[in-house]
Amino acid sequence: MPKSINKGGALAASLGRLARRQETGSFMGMVVVYIFFAALGGTTFLGAPGFSSFLNMAGEIGIIALPVGLLMIAGELDISVGSVIPASSMTVAIISGHYGLPNAVGIIGGLSVGVLVGYINGLLVTRTAIPSLIITIGTMFGVMGLTLGLSILIAGSTGVFIVPDAWAKSLLGSAIGGMFQVTIFWWVGFVAIMFYLLHISPYGNWIYALGGDRESARKAGIPTQTLTTQLYILSGFAAAFVGVAQVVTFNSAQVAAGQSFVFNSIMCVVIGGVLLTGGSGSVIGIVIGTLTFAIVNQGIFFSSLDPNIGSVIIGALLLAAVLSNDSFRQIAMGLSIRKKDMRVPS
Repeated sequence: MPKSINKGGALAASLGRLARRQETGSFMGMVVVYIFFAALGGTTFLGAPGFSSFLNMAGEIGIIALPVGLLMIAGELDISVGSVIPASSMTVAIISGHYGLPNAVGIIGGLSVGVLVGYINGLLVTRTAIPSLIITIGTMFGVMGLTLGLSILIAGSTGVFIVPDAWAKSLLGSAIGGMFQVTIFWWVGFVAIMFYLLHISPYGNWIYALGGDRESARKAGIPTQTLTTQLYILSGFAAAFVGVAQVVTFNSAQVAAGQSFVFNSIMCVVIGGVLLTGGSGSVIGIVIGTLTFAIVNQGIFFSSLDPNIGSVIIGALLLAAVLSNDSFRQIAMGLSIRKKDMRVPS
């Protein structure tokens, strides 16, 4: 077989594998967006202020986007994360701020709220025929109502202040060098854990199987109900963790906080190449989508553009991400066909 054909076949195979990966289009979009805002923002955006700005945002939203992404790969949605954030924040503030109990008790209470909401979501999704979108919208409004009502009943206000202990502040609310929030490092930890779960452990194959065909996954012996509930608990815990970090960082909790995380986290996941229909996606893609989203949102402030342009760019990225999933698959299929055509019998 001629060497040129051999090399051409190997190159086509490599390009085909690259094109089949959801991260390819996401990464290209991130590079284009970063270059665009770097040109407008100049040295300030390219320096520590720019990096800290979008990394701080990515750290917070990224912690939530990761388990939301796993749920979407499994064919489910979680809209309730936006209500878990203020609920967990208020729980910490009321326990440790209003009642003066130790910070550790308040933090455990705040995280428990997320676990409880996640468990309820998982229970309702697996025990009823109601779509997860409807169920989590219902729990979102239910948790929002309870948070508002109980905050006014207990504290007499929609905002509660807290003075965190030094250990809590350093672990959850400090800034490295006065600019980089510690949540960035927590995000890196979450990325490592989610990468292991999805791409290394057996749970990853189960999650993909859930999104591909739930009934077939059940018949194959995968504990679909248990796994779905665990994914919702993970999502609730991550949202609660962000809520706890926020109250420790800002020394206060507000009932109205966290609503932007609902659709922002979903946009990060979709921009990262996760299919809305489930069964496909990756942790690396979600990370890239999160960074892209954060770069656009924060890049606006370093440029002379109208802030409304940021929404236009995010919308365009969202549409491009959805369309590129099919486009890159078609390219991959074309390269695979060419590879077969170049094979010559020995």
